Amino acid sequence: MSSPCQKEACAIQDCLLSNQYDDAKCAKVIDQLYVCCSRFYKDNGEESRSPCCPLPSLLKLKMKQRNIKPEKD
Repeated sequence: MSSPCQKEACAIQDCLLSNQYDDAKCAKVIDQLYVCCSRFYKDNGEESRSPCCPLPSLLKLKMKQRNIKPEKD
C-alpha cells in the first residue's frame, strides 16, 4: 500500500529532475502535494502521519506563504 500523497510527492521529484531542480518550475505540483496533505490531515486528524507530508503546523505555514486555500467540505 502506498503512503498518502505519494503520487504527488513523486510528481515533485520527477518535475525537479526534469527542470534541473528549479522549484519555481514545479510550483503547481508542489501546491498539489500541499492540497493532498491538507485533505489527508482533514480526513484523518492532525495526529496522523504520512512520510510524504510535512507536519500539520509546517503545512499550514507553507500553504499560507503560497496563498493556497484549504479545500472546503
